[in-house]
This record gives sequence, structure tokens and C-alpha cells, in this order.
Amino acid sequence: MTTVEQASDAIRGSILGTRVRRTEDPGFLTTGAVYTEDLVDERLTGALRATFVRSPVAHARIVSIDTSGAQAASGVVAVYTAQDLDTPPQPPAMPFFDPAFSQPLLADGVVQFVGQPVAIVLTDDRYAGEDAAELVDVDYDPLPAVVDLKQALAGETLLFPDAGTNVVMNQAAEPAEDFFADCAVVVSREIVNQRVAVAPLEVRSAAAAWGEDGRLTVWVPNQGAQGSKRAVVGMLGLPEEQVRIITPAVGGAFGAKFGADPEVGVVGWAARRAGRPVTWVETRSENMVAMTHGRGQLQTLTIGGDADGTVKAYRLHVIQDSGAFARMGVVLPTLTLLMAPGVYDIPKLELAFDSVVTNTTPVGAYRGAGRPEATAAIERAMDLFAAEIGMDPALVREKNLLPPFTEPHTSGGGALYDSGDYPMALRKVLEAADYDGLRREQAARRDRGETVQLGIGVSVYVEITGAGMESGDPHENATVEIHPDGSATILTGTSPHGQGHSTVWAMLASEEFGIPIDKITVKWGDTDLIPEGGGTGGSRSLQQGGAAVRQASRELIELAKTRAADVLEVDPGDLVVDHGAAGLTVVGAPGTGVSFASLAENERLFVRSVFTAPGATYPFGAHVAVVEVDTETGKATLQRLIALDDAGTIMNPLLAEGQRHGGLAQGAAQALLEEVLYDPDGNPTTTTLADYPIVSITEVPSFELVASETPTTYNSLGAKGIGEAGTIGATPAVQSAVIDAVAHLGVRHIDMPTTSFRVWRAINEVRS
Repeated sequence: MTTVEQASDAIRGSILGTRVRRTEDPGFLTTGAVYTEDLVDERLTGALRATFVRSPVAHARIVSIDTSGAQAASGVVAVYTAQDLDTPPQPPAMPFFDPAFSQPLLADGVVQFVGQPVAIVLTDDRYAGEDAAELVDVDYDPLPAVVDLKQALAGETLLFPDAGTNVVMNQAAEPAEDFFADCAVVVSREIVNQRVAVAPLEVRSAAAAWGEDGRLTVWVPNQGAQGSKRAVVGMLGLPEEQVRIITPAVGGAFGAKFGADPEVGVVGWAARRAGRPVTWVETRSENMVAMTHGRGQLQTLTIGGDADGTVKAYRLHVIQDSGAFARMGVVLPTLTLLMAPGVYDIPKLELAFDSVVTNTTPVGAYRGAGRPEATAAIERAMDLFAAEIGMDPALVREKNLLPPFTEPHTSGGGALYDSGDYPMALRKVLEAADYDGLRREQAARRDRGETVQLGIGVSVYVEITGAGMESGDPHENATVEIHPDGSATILTGTSPHGQGHSTVWAMLASEEFGIPIDKITVKWGDTDLIPEGGGTGGSRSLQQGGAAVRQASRELIELAKTRAADVLEVDPGDLVVDHGAAGLTVVGAPGTGVSFASLAENERLFVRSVFTAPGATYPFGAHVAVVEVDTETGKATLQRLIALDDAGTIMNPLLAEGQRHGGLAQGAAQALLEEVLYDPDGNPTTTTLADYPIVSITEVPSFELVASETPTTYNSLGAKGIGEAGTIGATPAVQSAVIDAVAHLGVRHIDMPTTSFRVWRAINEVRS
């Protein structure tokens, strides 16, 4: 951008950084969005309804499957099992995993978890399918179920005998006997980062139709149509050019709608076999047992240091519950170990993990995906260490923080942090919370022996965002086109599902061209239209997709200058953007210009550009949680949550705050409420929203947000990721606050979720 253009920007002001309301919302609130379920009436007339028969046992041999009763039922068109499919198993999440851990699209010979699809029933009516599915008679020969992570690691019962182990992936670290030799104080603890359900508002679904040209079109709610296409192509063994993925409206994803689950492949196959379009929408109970879960780690941590609060050594071993197959959950602990030291300057680290399969629902990505687990571990370790030496936990953190830096810093875990000021984050959030005042109130309540005690939890975190979703450096593409009527269209490889990309991408283009945002249309999620893209996940979208929009817009301006120079008979260097006229004008000659729209009249005016970042970015922050705990009942109530989440330069504070609010609520929910449970035989006991408590407005207070912006140099926007930050910082802060409320009674640790029963039990155990 020239000096003249920069000066013009400063004079006219910028739309960036302002609280622009979401342009997507009027459509949602009036005509409504088109979800997969809506396609039956709108586009797929005569579509069949798919219902899956699912295993009711966790581990068993399939002796036989009798479909005759279902096939004879009214309204049933077809019933298919694995014996009918001519498709390969869904390969593991990573090509270097043992293929023995692959998941068949329909269970073939053995079932590995309750909820695994065994057969598909096609009917003209959805409800007829539910009745017919109950008529499929499956004879199961039960096998020993493995649910406990330590038992899975021991390998006495193998889920996949051909693999010879239950360990899909590991990173070993030979324990050094003298690792803590120079530490005056050493504390160890085994902690649980519990399995949670993703539970999006919209359950999983898919629709598939084969065209007369022999191409398969699949509508599936996802986080990146291009990744979903690769998954479907792989499952069905089709050429890439034969498959088209279209993304309908997506009602929440949180990491679990990347790619495509086996059911999507079966729906596509069934549409070809039946010769009619097929649609599938699961029930909520199906979603709770069959959609990938999140978290699921057993962490053993040891921290050592001196009595003055200096931490010298940290050891962490993680057993990751991958569930029944080698899905994305297997690799989550690689991120946990990468981010293990967090914001702290710890001289010695010893990190290891084992990812094991169990007879439970497969584990995948869930908001934060491996990074919240790292922060939960190191923050719990800091609290345990502080309690052991009798020092305020905030002071222990302050003493061990990395100093501020503006040049990349390599952490002990191997991450290359781009920029950060962790002491500032802690200082500002403590001031905003009135930390000293809270401690005085806590002391007064303890002195009075009150039944309801006050707890204060602190967390400081750093996370990785915008890492490469594929091989190579992080990148994303955007196409920007201006039309003869003065409107503009943006094609993006990101895949919004609530983040507000249509609004912010339009803001970025409007900032460059002067075209009003209501005349800018953003399109995504169609692999015919946008064949390449990294999707939306890992908090990557703005820093890569948004940067690509800005880059394409500026390249389009240069193309427009070349055309305008011929029209105006001037040098391209003499032209600047006239934002008021949405065009170009000659420097120093007002009124001598040409609109972008007129430059598009005879030839399309568009640019496709690929932005590549030099690496991932590392947002950071600090949270303070304040809870009240009734020491007679164990009931914990979150009173305040003060959060500083520094994600670099903010383009739209309104949308950034929305992302923070959602993350804070989900983070608090894990600390207080949520947990997927199984009995020893692998039967899930939290299969409905009556059994699995989802956080609501009654469980969380109004959040207190502290502003902070530390720009990155890795993109022209200065932006880092914001979508997962709240989840990462809130969970350990809230857990810490609950424990802190009863610490004076002798309680040192309570595993999440800190339910009333667990808190009550912890209090009574120390009292007895």
C-alpha cells in the first residue's frame, strides 16, 4: 500500500475493528437456513430415508444377521449389511497408523463399541425405518470389553489381534532417576481429563444422490467440504472428479464434523445401490453414542522445584483414550506434549504418551483438541506445587512465567511461539478481578467458619492456532471478483458454521474497495466451485482465510489499476483507490477516475490468491474464576469468570466476544458438569441430555472480558485465533476455584467434573 493510500485510510477511518453486526443473522431469523433435513422437500424429491442398526454391546463377534423380518416390513425398500458392501474400511486418521485399526463402514465380523453401525435400513418414511431397524436380528457372541485405560495399555485383551497391541501411537521417554534430584519439593498426582460429548445443536446427517453423468453429490454438514470429499473418495474408492460435496447449513461442529464419518460413506453407497437419493439424520441418542467424543486423557504429572516457588522440572505422561478405532483422538496427545510447559520457563521437561484403543465411542477433535488438556495439566501442577510450599498460586505462576517477547521463542515442548506477554496478561486479569480483595473476602469467610466458602482459581495459558491442516506451511485460498453491477463475490476455502466469516470477509473486502458489505457475497462449501481449501478448525480461519481475502483484494486492485491506466491513459502508479466511489482515481486530480464495476464490464475482474503463513500463531491469556461452594452439600456455583484472551488484532469485537463467550461456557461446563460415562462392560450410561448435563445460562454468570491485543507478524492482519481460547483457559481456572474453596479443609485435588457428590465426598474424606 502506498503512502498516499495509507494517509487516505487514516482520514476516512476504517470499518475494521468496529462492532459490525453479523450479516448472516437476518436470513437465519427470517427465512431460515437450509439444513440437510430440509433438502428432502426442497431438492431431493423421492429420497429414501436411512436408519442405522447399531450395536447394543461393546465388544462381540457377530454370529449372524437376519434381515428378513425388516425386509418384509411395510415401507422398507432395502436392508444392507457389511456383506453387501464392496467398499474398503475407513482408513485410520494418519497413514502411518497400523491399518489393522481401520474401521469398516458397517461392522464386519466384530463390533467394537456400543453404537457402531451394523446395518442400514432404507425406507420411504423415516419413522418406518426406526420400527424396521428393530426387526433386524443380530446374534452377538460377547467378548471381553476393555474400558479402563490402564487395562488397555497392559494389553491382556487385544481389540485388534492382528495389530498385536492396543497402543496405536506413542512417544516414549525413559524416566531419569535423578530428574528431580535438585528439587527441594516434588509433587505427583494422577488426574483425569474426562471424556466429553461434543453434542452440537444439529446432530449428524447426510444426503446423497447420483446424477445421470455418473457423479455422486453428497450434502453433509462439515467443517471443510474439501476434507469431506477426500474422506468420501477414500471410503467409496471413487475418482476425485466423480464426487461433489456441498455443505448445507451447519448447526454446530466444535471439531467433530471434519472429514466424513463411516455413515456418510454408507449413505453414498446405498444411494447408488438403491438407485434413488438417500438421506440420513440421526437421533440425539445416536449422536451421544456414535459421534466422536472429545478429551479422554489420564494424566500422571510430577512437578518439582524449590521452596521459594521456582519450578525446575516437570514430568507428564498421558494415556489417551482413542476409543474403538484410530480416529483423530490418537494424535491429540502430540499437541498436549507440544504445549505441555505452557507459558512457563521450566528448565527440564520429560514428556511421554500412549494412545490406546478401548471398546468405547471413537475420540476425535473437540474445541481445543489436545491443547486444553495440556493447560489443564500444567495449571493443576502449578496449584499442587503452590499448595505444597504454602505460596499463593498466582505468585507461583508469576515467578515462573516466560518474560515478554516479540521475536519467536522456542518452548521446552518444541513449539515456536510467535509473540507473547504473559506477565501482562496475568497482571491485568488479577487487577480486573480485584484478586487481593477476593483473597481478603475468602479469609474472612474462613475465619467465620461459614457454610458457603469462596474459591478463587487462576490460569494462564498459551495455545497453538492456525497450524498446517495439511502438509507444508499453513495456507488458504480466496477468490475475489467484482461484477459490472458493482457487487462483489468472495470464494473462500474456509467453512463457517457460526463464526461470522461472511461478515468479516465482507468487511475486509469493503475496506479495500469501498464496496458496501451488503453488496458483497461470500461463498464456500462446494467442491465444484472451490476445489481446494483447509476448512475451519484449529482457530485458523481469520489468520489464513481472512488474510487470503485481503491479499486477493489487494492483488485485484493492482489488476484494476493496470486496466484503468489504459482507460485513463495514465501510469498505474498514479492511481489510488477512491473508496467513496468504489473505484480508482488519479492522484491530485479529483473527478478523474473509473469505478471497479466499469472495469468489469468487458472482461471479468477477479483474482484467485493463496496466502501462506510462515507458521502457526500462539494466542495467550489469563483467567480468574470465582466460585462459591456449599460445604454441607458440595454444590459449587460459578459466580464470576474474568477472562483476558489475547488473539492479536481484532477485526470485529462483537464476533470475537461471541467466540470467547462460547468457549468460556464450554470450558466451565467441563470443569463443573460434563462427563461421558461407561460401565465396566462398555455400556454408555450418559446417552441422553437427561443423563448428560449440558451447560445453560443458569450455570454460568455474565462473563467479564478484559481486552488485550498483541499482534502477530505472521499475517497482514496481525490476527491470531480466538475460537478455542476461552475453552482452554476457563476449564483449569474453574476447577482450581472449586478446589480452592475447600482447600483450607485439607482437600488438595478433585477430578473433573467437580459435581456436588465429588466435592462432598472430598470434604468428608479429609474430615474422616
